[in-house]
Parts: sequence; C-alpha cells; structure tokens
Amino acid sequence: MKLILASGSPRRREILSNAGIKFTVVTSDADETLPDGIEAVDAVKLLAERKARATAAAHPELAGEEYVILAADTVVENFGEILGKPADKDDARRMVTMLSGYGHSAHTGICLLYNGNAVTSSETTYVTFDDMTPEEIEEYVSSGEPYDKAGAYAIQGKASLYIAGITGDFFNVMGLPIHAVNVLLRDSFGMRLTDFD
Repeated sequence: MKLILASGSPRRREILSNAGIKFTVVTSDADETLPDGIEAVDAVKLLAERKARATAAAHPELAGEEYVILAADTVVENFGEILGKPADKDDARRMVTMLSGYGHSAHTGICLLYNGNAVTSSETTYVTFDDMTPEEIEEYVSSGEPYDKAGAYAIQGKASLYIAGITGDFFNVMGLPIHAVNVLLRDSFGMRLTDFD
C-alpha cells in the first residue's frame, strides 16, 4: 500500500516524516474558490476533498486499490472571518494585528480518497495570541514567515514567541492533525498510517 500526500506543504511533509510514515508527494491544481457564506469547517473539508479528487483525476494511475490519497486544507478563523494565506505584506500585517491579544480557531479539513471513495473530517484547535506591540507585528511581518501560512503565522516558527497557549492538537495548527488522519483511516478503511510502504 502506498500513501499519496496531495499537498506541497513542507509542514505536512515534516509531520508525516517525523512520525516515520512512508509517503509520496503528488500534487495538482484544485479549485479553491468558496461558496458565499460557507462555514470555515465546511470550507476546509470541501477544499481538502477537491485537492484529493483533483490529484486522482490528474493521475489516473493512483486510482487502484494499492493507493490512498491524503489531502488537507487549513484556515484560521477570527471573529467569523476566514483567514487563508495573506496576499501581500499589508494583508499579513492586517491578519497578525487581528490575532494579537485574542484567541482564534485553526481549522484543518482532511480527506482520504481510496478506491474512488472519499471520506472527510476536520479538526479545530483554539490558539491564543499575546498582545503584540506595533513594532513586534512589523518585525514579524518583515521576517517573511507569514506569507505561505494560513492566518499569516507559523506556530512552530517565530510566531511561537507570541502564542500564550493552545487548546487542542498542535499539529493541526501546523496543517495536519496526524492523529485525526490515523483515526479516519482506521475507522473508514481499516488501515493505519503505519501500514504504508
């Protein structure tokens, strides 16, 4: 059995690698536009499934029984606004300023696609930021770290200096709730992440 990670995210690769999971990265473009008014949890599950199905469609050789495709999508939700990856420095500054001094939710949707059957799930972690001074915000935004991260921060990076606490799965905030993936794989298909070679 082979696990296909349908994501170019270095954080997701790192989480799987550190857990000793064998996988191959295969990505393809998926439509990431969202319907108006969609809830954040529904959005991440929808996007994760789109990514998995887009990868399967672009690579028909992965449709066999020997492959499981794993896709994920992460957003930050703050005061009801879905925060994806910032478009530019001003957008990153706006997001980090919104997060400063408040708690927010990090949502990750996961999708497993096996033998044409897709199952999805999601995980939510609550993250609390300390108050940041305008100078600290500017220093962080100028570090370059926020630009390919949902909510414009990396919990495992420089942003860790300002995170007062989390409730839930740390790896979820990084982009892949590996425990939830293992449970979904077990409950849906009778497999475990350690089964792949």
